[in-house]
Amino acid sequence: MSSPLEAGGARRDTVAGMAALRCGDAGAAPVLLVPGYTGSKEDFAPVLDPIAAAGFRAVAVDLPGQFESAGPDDPGEYAVDRLGQRVLRAAAALGPRVHLLGHSFGGLVARAAVIAAAERFASLVLLDSGPSALAGARAERIRLLAPLLPHLGVAGVYAAAAAAEAAEPGYVAPGPELAAFYERRFLAGAAAMLAGMSAALLSEPDRVGELAATGVPVLVAFGSADDAWAPEVQRRTASRLGAQAVEIPGAAHSPAVENPAATAAALIRFFTMLGTLVQG
Repeated sequence: MSSPLEAGGARRDTVAGMAALRCGDAGAAPVLLVPGYTGSKEDFAPVLDPIAAAGFRAVAVDLPGQFESAGPDDPGEYAVDRLGQRVLRAAAALGPRVHLLGHSFGGLVARAAVIAAAERFASLVLLDSGPSALAGARAERIRLLAPLLPHLGVAGVYAAAAAAEAAEPGYVAPGPELAAFYERRFLAGAAAMLAGMSAALLSEPDRVGELAATGVPVLVAFGSADDAWAPEVQRRTASRLGAQAVEIPGAAHSPAVENPAATAAALIRFFTMLGTLVQG
């Protein structure tokens, strides 16, 4: 497993008011990478150099309220469609047509952006994302923790979430440096972001038909042991979209850090296959 702290040649920047990691030549075809709930741009750090080396311009962002991006105080501003508009602003800053990738909750946001303005996107990658609201054990944990936020604050929710995760069978603690980063990132997040994104993640409708109607080429990729949306659910989503489904071995819900070589290879094959030369 690689580390989200290993950003290689990526440089820190901002895109449309959001904190970003950029890697690659300014004139190369842009790839915009959108993280999931409680995630950040660092979740893509291990794949940025390979994507850039393949001739693309990789730009990973923190969504509003996440880690190093400021966000509004209204939880309603973190609804999927509202965040999709922020992704559209970032895409417009990168070029006329952009390859878009969304991980987990970020996939729901990226999907909304494509549905809203399909002409802005050369392709969409749904990475460990589902057709509709999150279900199962991860969703239940969010339902249990969300009511604690007004009483315990972000720090209290982090402590409760960390304790719940550590109690799971087979839990492996991250090293001290990585653990410190995860805590720092979570505590930097806005309380309104946690409230708004959790509500959105648990209520998203099935919009696969709307996405299919856009005609934007889609790749569905997922870790072979994903425990958020099950691999079979994501395969069915790909089938409904007429899209390729790629299972990434040796990975669960974070393939870009769990198996970055296979993840980057799948992405590069997809972008290259499309043969779309997008000038930024």
